[in-house]
Amino acid sequence: MVRSNAQAGFENVALWHERDISHSSAERVIIPDSTTLADYLLNKTANLIETMFVYPKRMMANLESTRGLVFSGQLLLDLVESGVSREDAYRLVQGHAMHAWKEDLDFHELVLNDPEIRGRVPKAKIEHAFDLKRQLKNIDKISCACFRTRMLLRKMRRLQRIKLQRGSDRAR
Repeated sequence: MVRSNAQAGFENVALWHERDISHSSAERVIIPDSTTLADYLLNKTANLIETMFVYPKRMMANLESTRGLVFSGQLLLDLVESGVSREDAYRLVQGHAMHAWKEDLDFHELVLNDPEIRGRVPKAKIEHAFDLKRQLKNIDKISCACFRTRMLLRKMRRLQRIKLQRGSDRAR
């Protein structure tokens, strides 16, 4: 809904020189609706994160149960970066991924044993594609940014409550 409201707002940009009630009426609806919905979604997401139970051992077991398939996207990107055409890289990765999935084989081993891939990309680069630490290297930065945003939202709400309280005190 927020996205569709944003689209309506973008469509109004081209008509700013022709301001009339038909344009501002849409904005009078979409701005409060969108900000209210965004606030609601942020609150729900923050509550989800704050009350979430995390089981690291289970998370690792889930990752390992894929037998390396979770790294197929990174492998594709690394193959292309090494000079393999996107079409060839996709064909190679998809072929091994489907084979590993259907036959319950280890994707990592299939890739390492493929002479076509090994002939084009050094083993160290292949191993780097399957490195979980590489995928999680920015996790701390992302978490800090998310929780910093949450703290700012709390401060804003506290200020809003204070302003509302002061306003109601003055009305008396």
